[in-house]
Amino acid sequence: MRLIAHISDVHFGRHDPGITDALLDQIHQMQPDLVVLSGDLTQRARTNEFVQARHFLDRIGRPLLIVPGNHDIPLYNVVHRFVSPLWKYRRHIPCGLEGNDWYADDELAVLGINTARSLTFKSGRVSLNQMALIRRAFAHVPEAAWRILVTHHPIAGAHGEPKIELAGRSPLALRAIADAGVHLLLSGHHHRPVSGHANTELLLDNAVLVVHAGTAVSTRTRDEAGNSYNAIRFDGAHAEVETMKWHPNRGFQQARRDKYLLRAGHLEPESG
Repeated sequence: MRLIAHISDVHFGRHDPGITDALLDQIHQMQPDLVVLSGDLTQRARTNEFVQARHFLDRIGRPLLIVPGNHDIPLYNVVHRFVSPLWKYRRHIPCGLEGNDWYADDELAVLGINTARSLTFKSGRVSLNQMALIRRAFAHVPEAAWRILVTHHPIAGAHGEPKIELAGRSPLALRAIADAGVHLLLSGHHHRPVSGHANTELLLDNAVLVVHAGTAVSTRTRDEAGNSYNAIRFDGAHAEVETMKWHPNRGFQQARRDKYLLRAGHLEPESG
């Protein structure tokens, strides 16, 4: 069995230290194979916030895959925002070129791409080069491996859930995702945990599972959503998405669990 801890929108500078310590304790207990952080490490891309974020990442002590979010680009420093938007991120955060990152073994292939843009401020975008990267990165992945794409801004919504704003060029990106045989889309940004099949006709027959993470430790929660993260388990053709929600007196506890079976390239819900 393989385990990914999917956290997002930690917003250092507007974080709760107690929840942060509790999350780290649970990650250490779980010992995930990979920790994915899908963006917004900081509140306003200030140096001290990146220092706090890096300290948090160093304390995790597990393999990491990280992508930046729109809050990791300076908002008020116009020169840095448009000339070198990720310079502080690159200085403090372990990452791949331009915020793209990659993790692969015999069972998991995980690509992270940077959807944050200087011009769009809050919204995100997928470039044509990144679509080519999606196709190229997964081209030689073993057939039995789970293919996972990580972004900060969602590229698709989940069936039956309220409509949300998606990254720019999402329809084109979804074609690349379908061509690459991606199974899961992990993202954050909206601070609400969601999992379900992609609600788009571009991905037919329940081929792709959408998993949005809530905000893990930030005080910037959305109403009743609170703080949460996702524990995603893979066991052969079986996948399980568990939403772990924060309770002040009980810590992080399971709030929802969805199980799926990968059969002939399609994900089917499992009961039990």
